[in-house]
Amino acid sequence: MSDTSEHIVIVGAGAAGLMAARQIARAGKRVTILEARDRCGGRIHPLPASEFGYPADAGAEFVHGEAPVTRALAREAGLTVRTIGGAQWSFDGTEFLRENARDAHDAELHAAVKDLTDDLTVADFLSRHFAGPDHARLRHAVERMVEGYDAADPEHASTLALRDEWMNEGHSAQARIDGGYGGLIDFLVAACRKCGVAIHLGAVVTAIEESGDKIVVRCAGGAMQTCDRLILTVPLPLLRQIALPAAVRAKAAAADDIGFGSVIKILLRFVRPWWCERREELADMLFLLSDETIPVWWTRYPDRHPVLTGWFGGPRTAELSHLDSQGLVDVGISSLAAIFSIPREEIARGLVAATATNWAHDPFARGAYSWATPRTSAAQEQLACVDGIVLFSGEALYRGRDMGTVEAAFASGMETAASILRS
Repeated sequence: MSDTSEHIVIVGAGAAGLMAARQIARAGKRVTILEARDRCGGRIHPLPASEFGYPADAGAEFVHGEAPVTRALAREAGLTVRTIGGAQWSFDGTEFLRENARDAHDAELHAAVKDLTDDLTVADFLSRHFAGPDHARLRHAVERMVEGYDAADPEHASTLALRDEWMNEGHSAQARIDGGYGGLIDFLVAACRKCGVAIHLGAVVTAIEESGDKIVVRCAGGAMQTCDRLILTVPLPLLRQIALPAAVRAKAAAADDIGFGSVIKILLRFVRPWWCERREELADMLFLLSDETIPVWWTRYPDRHPVLTGWFGGPRTAELSHLDSQGLVDVGISSLAAIFSIPREEIARGLVAATATNWAHDPFARGAYSWATPRTSAAQEQLACVDGIVLFSGEALYRGRDMGTVEAAFASGMETAASILRS
């Protein structure tokens, strides 16, 4: 029998919000989603297939590691999660190298973190265990991974939180969903609507107020919702932009102990895959790392789409904060020109389509995804505590090893829904 007497409002139609909404609505409760954007998905942002030759992702793209919730949802949606191989290459300024720059030092790194009990920032860990010129390459490779892969600041990132990643090389196990993450979002939106969830787009929440045992949610433009319980799934920086009741504001302050990283993502579609035509050894290239301004590039391998995706993560992205999309595309082309010793005009001539997103500039994200500091575990415990009528959910609150991923968002949404249904 449906229980429509209790009304749950969810702020945010990203992965966590949609997953929580479906679970709660399936149990017969009345659910409303308020989404600031004119689309669902949040930091999952599919691009038109006509633009890049396939449904490209301006936001989240890879499925990392085991990702059981994501894979189960994909099976339910009839979508294929495809593991991708391919080689990782690096360019050291002179030559292309196939091996990972950390490989020669992995045994030392693993030994140092294996028995670590007291958490340190990555910067402190490296200075304590790997000081001196002999370990310069290791320090550089670890810092590059922390900034690039985790979008984190080595001066503040938790070494213990990254230990599993380093020990298990989990960051190298990559997969993609055929058709991109957009297919999962479409599936969840349809499932939510089938269960009676009301989804309001363009609803920018500005204030949350308590009124007796009810909650009043106010949106820009004067729209208003009254509910019994509310789930906030917005990216952490946006919590500071919403007026909250005093007790909720005090709880939300714990988010200051969770890192939140910036990412710039550039997609370039060419007439031909010129990089492997010029250098045959790069035919199986998946990732290419360098010290150029845009330091990470990847291909669609094993697919043959002539598309290169550029990636720049971490605090140094602030150096490019003054650039618009075209400016970022230009920087990307210049980085490729330097890596391959080709005139940038030659690269630009073969360009069919291009786009760039600085997620720090997105008004409804203010960054890309979260990362752990030594104080994050305690902050997550405080935010995830179900002790009131306003709850928090999202990838930043996930306490497994996949924090910051779409898997974390889906799993957190499920956990929040379960806690509401239990109570």
